Amino acid sequence: MFSYVEPVYRPPSEAYSLIFQVTIGCSFNRCSFCDMYRNKIYAERSWEDIKYEIDLAAEQLPDTKRIFLADGDALNLSTEMLVQILNYLYKSFPELERVSCYAMPKNLWEKSDEELQLLHKAGLTMLYLGIESGSDTILKKVTKGATAQGIIDACVKAIRNNYILSCMVILGLGGKTYTEEHIRETAHVVNTISPHYLGALSLYLETGVKEEFLTKFKEPFIQLNDEELLEETSRLVEQLDTSKPLVFRANHASNPYPIGGTLPQDKEKILEKLAYLKANPQLVRPKYIRGF
Repeated sequence: MFSYVEPVYRPPSEAYSLIFQVTIGCSFNRCSFCDMYRNKIYAERSWEDIKYEIDLAAEQLPDTKRIFLADGDALNLSTEMLVQILNYLYKSFPELERVSCYAMPKNLWEKSDEELQLLHKAGLTMLYLGIESGSDTILKKVTKGATAQGIIDACVKAIRNNYILSCMVILGLGGKTYTEEHIRETAHVVNTISPHYLGALSLYLETGVKEEFLTKFKEPFIQLNDEELLEETSRLVEQLDTSKPLVFRANHASNPYPIGGTLPQDKEKILEKLAYLKANPQLVRPKYIRGF
């Protein structure tokens, strides 16, 4: 139906959403752990092309309820352009309930509260943002382009303007050297933000950015094994204490085993499951079926 510039990525929870690629690639595209958009040069699609695809989809999928705006940071578009897209989406799909997109901290820094309120009123209601780590040392080593406080400020701004916020962290991102700092500081950032959802992925270096990651890290990097990843997950869950209920998921394809629940009520159940998995390593996913 659409002329997607491949590959196209979306969060697991958007599996059944209609995807409109309103931008191509990622406007930052320098995180050393991510090769999702390395084969693309960032570009913003024209209103004419976007409108054409909306019209085409509205004819064939008129009952669409959820839409995800791709690629890596659709929020980088001008507020005027996004409002135009959102207004037309809700006009074209009468059953539409939710529009969401990825966001980077810098996207939220650059939008004023008034702009974010306009976008929310127009129907952009959910944002996905990668925290990755709460450690400034690790964030610098992986060229995230943001500090822990900058990430906190961006996320608090989104929540203040009534967005549903789903955040991601990456287990194993500090390797063995920084594992304690990684989990301690990441839990602090998550607790301070208190997002609605938190997804924990595992570092996956079997990609085209492996050498870049190791070079930018600027010291020997010892990757965590499955038992250590499960231990990091346990320590993260133990230290999470947000001001409102948190839906926690570690069910991404990169993880040793899919696990999740709602904190705080499911905390003990999750910790018991993780302890059982550490004691029974034969139950974890074979590495050949993992990845991004």
